[in-house]
This record gives sequence, structure tokens and C-alpha cells, in this order.
Amino acid sequence: MLARYVGLVGALLLAVAGYLGGALPDATTAPDGGPLTVTLWLLGTVATVGSWWALRAGAPSTRWAYVTVGWWTLPLLVTAPLGSRDVYSYACQGWIYADGGDPYVTGVAAAGCPWVEAVAPVWRDTPAPYGPFFVLLAALTVVLGGGLVGTLVLLRVLALAGVLAAAACLPGLARAAGVPPRRATWLLLACPLVGVHLVAGAHNDAVMLGLLLPALLMLVHGPGRRGLWVLLVAGTLFGLAVSVKATAVVVLPFAALAAVRGRPVVRKLLRDGGLLAVGVFGGLLVPSLLTGLGFGWLGGLGRSGDTVQWTSPSTAVGMLVDYVGELLGRQPDAVPVTRIAGLLLLAAFLPLLWSHTLSTLRHPHPHSYPYPAALIMKLLPWASACPGNNFMINAASRGGGVVLGGAGVALGATVVLAPVFHPWYATWPLALLAVAASRTGWFALPCALASFLALPDGTSLARLTKAPGAIVMTTLVLAAVIRFLSAHRSPRTPPPH
Repeated sequence: MLARYVGLVGALLLAVAGYLGGALPDATTAPDGGPLTVTLWLLGTVATVGSWWALRAGAPSTRWAYVTVGWWTLPLLVTAPLGSRDVYSYACQGWIYADGGDPYVTGVAAAGCPWVEAVAPVWRDTPAPYGPFFVLLAALTVVLGGGLVGTLVLLRVLALAGVLAAAACLPGLARAAGVPPRRATWLLLACPLVGVHLVAGAHNDAVMLGLLLPALLMLVHGPGRRGLWVLLVAGTLFGLAVSVKATAVVVLPFAALAAVRGRPVVRKLLRDGGLLAVGVFGGLLVPSLLTGLGFGWLGGLGRSGDTVQWTSPSTAVGMLVDYVGELLGRQPDAVPVTRIAGLLLLAAFLPLLWSHTLSTLRHPHPHSYPYPAALIMKLLPWASACPGNNFMINAASRGGGVVLGGAGVALGATVVLAPVFHPWYATWPLALLAVAASRTGWFALPCALASFLALPDGTSLARLTKAPGAIVMTTLVLAAVIRFLSAHRSPRTPPPH
């Protein structure tokens, strides 16, 4: 199909843009090569996004999707880091630990990392926000790499391993959710965010997903044959995922529902969820003890909000309030307030979503009201315009699909309501919604748009469009709030039996 070759050309253009002006250790996009680099980057992004979007309903076959993504990935494996300079932060944090320091106490600049000039300035004086398991992996790449280039190569290999582990789980997860594997495989793996940011950019989100998806597959595949060891191993993988990136903790309550054998009553939740929790605790505790770093990484999580960009809705609202305040001669400093409001909304939404997921699992009959996708219909009544084929979850899917869909929506809410958004964050919900959602446009479109938010050298377009971006994002937030309130005021007609 034409999409395969258009996407391949796009990947080649992105790779060339990386060579000309990627996130190289000692260079940025030079003035002479800047326009050419940006042009190639834009053309490559348009080609890959367009090809991915064209087949969002599903590739011709799962094998075809794997082969095509393999072709697209090859050029991105051999180009410079793309889309951000975070891989240099990983390298320096690993260097600190390998050198006997504590990356949760000392920033990379103060520790004297030899590659500190390659790290983005905003992250040079901040503690590592990643768990001890990833710090250990980063330190191993430093020791085995023998230098910056070798370390970057091994970090990219590590990210590729995470993507491959996730890729291997997609068909099984899709079948458990009643979704065509050819569609789920294409939606995640062919998304430009994966190739550019997880593979070429070597983001540790790939490692997190490479641990999360196998753990979820173990829980939703063959529940009747599941034994004690499966729950413990799956829990350990979840714990290791959290020990890479704390975001994985959002999935754990939904994983507990998937761990239950049979109808999820309280007794079974305590029994099976408890066994899963033992594994999670082990996956968290062992790396903490093995590295000697403990849980000091939790203190670094708050520093991830040091960047202020309109790509986070709550931050955008605060930015606009601050801009208006400046016009009136005042300094409201609204960003911290709106960010807290977003986190409070998230803290209220997640338990409600989990509760509805549990209720759905307890009343799974597809022809009763509420439908199995009622956890979304109740929260978003306007979605009931498509009863029986809900935007979020296939109404005819089994329990695994409901749990995977709930976890995907939870990750999506986390991305939307968090104080900071980077393009690669969109891969978190994408990985689960690709295998669980019955419709794709509502989450594929934001992923497509996010693919355009970063230049190859790591420059964020959000930093270059602060005021216009804040206005646009705040407008979208207001439109969403108005639509939500209007839907709640309008009478709801029960779906036909």
C-alpha cells in the first residue's frame, strides 16, 4: 500500500533532519542549516503522520504492520537523538550513580558530569525524577558504553527493547479486548511519537511500557488458568515499571481488577489484588535496596513542573490569567493555582473511573443498561450518542477490554490534567487505548497533533508560541467544559433494549 512507502520516505527525511540539526551533544540547529532542517523535519512529520492516520482503522494484517514499522524504524535507529535532549540527562544521571554519587541529591551540573553541556539547561540543576531501577539501567549503559556515544547507543537499545516487548504483547491484549490485532499494532507502533521520541529520542517511557504491557497481558490472558506465580511476576513487572517512571502507578488499581479470577467481589479483590500488591512491593523495594538509593527519587517528581508550557491545559489557563493580569498591571501568579486545581480534578476523577470500571465488571451483560462501557457514558453522557459502540470501550468486549480501556482512560486523564505535557507522554494512554477502544479518532487526533510540537534539536514549539498557545488551549478547555455541562443538563434517553 502507498502508506507504507510514503511513511518510509517520511522516516528517511526525519533521519536526515536529525543528522543536519538533531539533538547533538555540542550543536543546535545552525542558522545556515536551520531552514533546511526544519523543512525536512516538517515534510517528514507530515508524511509519517499522514500515513499513520490513513490506516488508523487497521493495517492489512498484523504482519504487514510489523514489517512496515520495522522499515520506518531503521532510519531512526541510526540518526541523532530527536525531539529532546532528555537522553543526555539519563546519561549524566547514570554517570553520577556509577561514579558513586546520588542523582536524587545532586544535579548533573554540581556532580561534574563530563557531558553536562549536552543536557538541557533547565534540567542541569534538578534531581533525577526517575526510579532506582532506571537509574541502575542508565548506570550500566555508562559503564558498558565507555563514553558518551556508547552510552547513547545503549540507551537507545534499551528503549528499543522496551518497544519490542510492548509490540509482542499487542496482539494478545487486543484479542482480550475484542479489538482487531492489526489495528492495535498499527495504532501504537506506527505512531510517529513512538519512532521519533521513544526510539530515536530513547525516552525511558519505552522501558516503562515494555514492563507494563507484558504485566497486563499476563493478567488478562487466560484468567481461568492463572496461578499464584503469575500474579507475583505480573506484580513485580508493575513494580519495576513504577521504579522506572512513577506514572505507571496510575495503572495499578485497574490491574488489581484484572487480577481477580471471576466476579470482582471484595473478598476476591483482597485475595488476588493482595498477591499482586506483594509483587509490586517487591518490584519497588528490590531496586531501592539494591542500588542503596531508597525512595529519594520521590522528591524529584515535583521538579518536573519547572517548565511552564501551554501544552498542559491547567498550565495554559494559568498562563492566560497571568497575561491578562499583566495587562491590568497585576501579577496574579495563577499557574500554581490552576495546576493544583488540575491535580485535584484528577484525584477526584480517577477513583470515580475505577469505581465505574468495577461496577461494569460486576454487570457485564452487553444488552442491559448501563452497557459495559457505562463507566464512560456516565462520566461523559454525550458519548452515549453511540450506544453499543462507545468511543472508549468495545461494549461487546470481555472483562479484559473493560479494564484495559479504564486504565487507558486513566492514563489519558493523567496526561491531560498533569502540570506538564511533553509529546511522548501521549504514548502512555495510546498504548492501552490502541488495544481497547472501539473508535480511534478521538485519541489518534491529539497524538497526530502532538507529533508536530517538537523540532529535531529538542526545541519545543510551545516555548515559541506561549501567548497564542495559551489562548487556544484555554479556549478548548472552556469549550469542553461548556459541552460537558450542557450534556449533563440535557435529558438522557435510555438506549433501546
